[in-house]
Amino acid sequence: MLDRCGHGLGGWLSCPRPWHCPQQPVEEDIQACLEPGDVLLVEGSSRISTVIKYLTQSTWSHAALYVGEGSFVEADLSEGVRVVGFEAFDGHALRICRPVGLGPAEIDRLIAFVCARVGHRYDLRNLLDLARYLLPLPPVPTPWRRHMLGLGSGDPTRAICSTLIAEAFQSVRYPILPIPVAGRSRVFRRRHHSLFTPRDFDLSPWFEVVKPRLVGGFDPHALAWQEST
Repeated sequence: MLDRCGHGLGGWLSCPRPWHCPQQPVEEDIQACLEPGDVLLVEGSSRISTVIKYLTQSTWSHAALYVGEGSFVEADLSEGVRVVGFEAFDGHALRICRPVGLGPAEIDRLIAFVCARVGHRYDLRNLLDLARYLLPLPPVPTPWRRHMLGLGSGDPTRAICSTLIAEAFQSVRYPILPIPVAGRSRVFRRRHHSLFTPRDFDLSPWFEVVKPRLVGGFDPHALAWQEST
């Protein structure tokens, strides 16, 4: 009974809102710029996306990992970890965040990590976790916001979008936003993977932001402007 209620509530929270308008322009030709291992950030339109954007003070509410051949692995609230095509993000503002310096073998291990978790699900039996997202958006102090995003029991067979991807990058020892060790230059310790949010890949100094319109060069003089009358 609890499992059925959880899936019903999860489906309602993840239902897109048709009146949603992206805050950022929808990038053209983004699919042609993708490389395996890229993190795709998404400005979601669901009810839970609104809460995530509020708590993280960010445009980005969802993340997926590009695994090649037009496919992404993502963790969906109601469906769990699954493989989707680019059409799943059609009409949403997107951003490519690319890890720098990983070799082909490390990219393969990264992709294998997330693919091995396809079929894992959110822990939807904990209705108290889900119920938090039904409440009006409260004035939450900044230090508490990451912890309010925690969902589920911590069972390794359960996953959320940014947690799954953060854990995958940590499995190949790639930094996202590690914590500096006091008194030791360029020595870091890992932040727990459950505390990562989609915007952390955008903020990370170790991920390159790829903008398709600038790939291959950009000539600002070629733009056509409509003069005001």
